[in-house]
Amino acid sequence: MVKFSTPLLAVLGLAADRAYAALDVDLDDPASIKKAAALVAEDLLTFYHGDEPGMVPGILPGPPPDGDYYWWQGGAMWGALLDYRHHTGDKTFDDLITQALLWQVGPNEDFMPPNWTASMGNDDQAFWALSAMLATEIGYTDPPPDQAQWLSLAQAVFHEQTHEDRRVPSGRCKWGLRWQVYPSNNGYNYINTIANACYFNIGARLARYTDNSTYADLATKTWDIIKDLGYISDKWEVYDGAHLPDCTDLNKAQFSYNSAMLLQGAAFLYNYTDGSQVWEDRINSLVDRMLQTFFPDNIAYEPSCEGTKCNADMLSFKGYTARWMGSTMQLAPFTQTKIMPVLKASTQAAVKQCTGGDNGRFCGFHWNTGVFDNSVGAGQQMNVLGSLISLLSPSVAPPLTNSTGGTSVGNVNAGSDEPLVPTFAPITGGDKAGAGILTALIIAVSLSGFAWMSTD
Repeated sequence: MVKFSTPLLAVLGLAADRAYAALDVDLDDPASIKKAAALVAEDLLTFYHGDEPGMVPGILPGPPPDGDYYWWQGGAMWGALLDYRHHTGDKTFDDLITQALLWQVGPNEDFMPPNWTASMGNDDQAFWALSAMLATEIGYTDPPPDQAQWLSLAQAVFHEQTHEDRRVPSGRCKWGLRWQVYPSNNGYNYINTIANACYFNIGARLARYTDNSTYADLATKTWDIIKDLGYISDKWEVYDGAHLPDCTDLNKAQFSYNSAMLLQGAAFLYNYTDGSQVWEDRINSLVDRMLQTFFPDNIAYEPSCEGTKCNADMLSFKGYTARWMGSTMQLAPFTQTKIMPVLKASTQAAVKQCTGGDNGRFCGFHWNTGVFDNSVGAGQQMNVLGSLISLLSPSVAPPLTNSTGGTSVGNVNAGSDEPLVPTFAPITGGDKAGAGILTALIIAVSLSGFAWMSTD
């Protein structure tokens, strides 16, 4: 079970003294924001059972129909809690975070545990790598030397996703990263924005952290593919993806995390290139469109599902978007005057409706009503947590590099070089003859057994 620190217990005591009042926070006071974030984080972990006997560390309950959550959202949650730790200094959840991330590493130290093969997307794998990359950048406690290291885990995922096995070999969509890892998975022929945006984001961050331009070149190549395929429109709308063979059947659904993933990656490259005008222009264009599309009336909103029904994945997008916009303000400070007022107004709307649950402070999903909507879940809590801590981003330490205090050990050869789909030697005449003999022997033995069983 979760063990709470003395400071957090004191915060919980304050909440009890307020007789389970709605989440109460002064958004002009960093200390108040941190106290509210502590409560939201504590409520978030009520949806996690991986530290209980017989449960699997690292994952939220699922996948459907066994629970609401796919594997990737566990990785996303630990990223949210790492960001919470960095922004508040609260180390309450360190043991949980470390156990969870290392438990899901997999036998090749690449976040590819075999039991998730049936639903393994490149974006799913990437979300765990993003959390490892964040651990690297915030100077999070390194694992024991005999365990996989945060930086090498991020490198392993990036290197594997660079491999031609994950890529479209030719045609208009050439070198696009597929949504799904395995050919047997539904969606293998979908070249979507989030998988490619995750790869772009990790590459941008590896470039900045290691000062290795190869990562930046690959990230830039991916940006160009996304733009050339029309996934980023001339108006800077970011669409969801398209199918093979030619990626022309654009799915024009717009989700905030697609844009935000690209925005944060662009901010890392802006910072890495010492303020490149190209990346500054791209950041400005993305920010302007995002504020128009995803923050009507300055309140976070998911236009492609919120008016109908958002699934458990979509219910978590607002939090990632806020966190990555907060990170953008750190790396590209010129964005702060645009982003901060909107995030602040959105967060105010978010906490206003956190009046649910037995403790009177669980958060719902629809923030523009000002009323709790009875929609509770890990995603809803991550949304409000991400919004709260995003307001602290400009004042916290920027991401580290390996020359500014980063300690995580990397591995330029990390990642499995084994093909995803095993290949077999051609069948020869001798193979066929041997198979025939073996089949005859099996039949003879089986008939003998049947005869013996039929005797009295």
